[in-house]
Amino acid sequence: MKRVLDFIFSALLILMLIPIFIIIVIIIKLTTTDSPIFKQQRVGKDNKVFVIYKFRTMKANTPNVATYLLKNPNDYLTFIGKILRKTSLDELPQLMNILKGDMSFVGPRPVISEEKELIRLRTDAGVHKLVPGLTGWAQVNGRDALMMHDKVRYDKYYLDNQSLWLDIYIVIITFYKVLKNEGVIEGNKVPEALVQKNNIKID
Repeated sequence: MKRVLDFIFSALLILMLIPIFIIIVIIIKLTTTDSPIFKQQRVGKDNKVFVIYKFRTMKANTPNVATYLLKNPNDYLTFIGKILRKTSLDELPQLMNILKGDMSFVGPRPVISEEKELIRLRTDAGVHKLVPGLTGWAQVNGRDALMMHDKVRYDKYYLDNQSLWLDIYIVIITFYKVLKNEGVIEGNKVPEALVQKNNIKID
């Protein structure tokens, strides 16, 4: 049932948002020479790698690490990228990932392969069995501000308590969090405690 709902709603949203997609693509093309669609390998269900889609917000020479690990992320952001990230509009192309079945609307966020410790902890907890999501229980409970072990704890809670009503609740809270721009931490704003406990190296 979840897969059916993912397919139906992602298809409907893609059709409804085509004008917005076109406008964003045009703006990106006018402000950068790079492709408007950013593609990156992420670790998905059963730790299998897939290609995630986003609107380009950062320059092509950006290091392949989580954004909050960048020392000066603003140096890599494009002009339109700052707006897209603040409004989370850069995530819209992931509707194609949901349509394809790589992702769901709700699930643990897919990570890059370099985040090996997080992948290991998720695997030990069984979280890797879940289809990754556009949003998730960890995202509405702290997002980037969470310690690595706390992220896994929230993802494990979702694994053990999956339901349609929990998914609906998470989606509703996600809209609220996006409007308030909560939980997003850039590299030069990462608290020292978060750096140490997550073994983050910023240089």
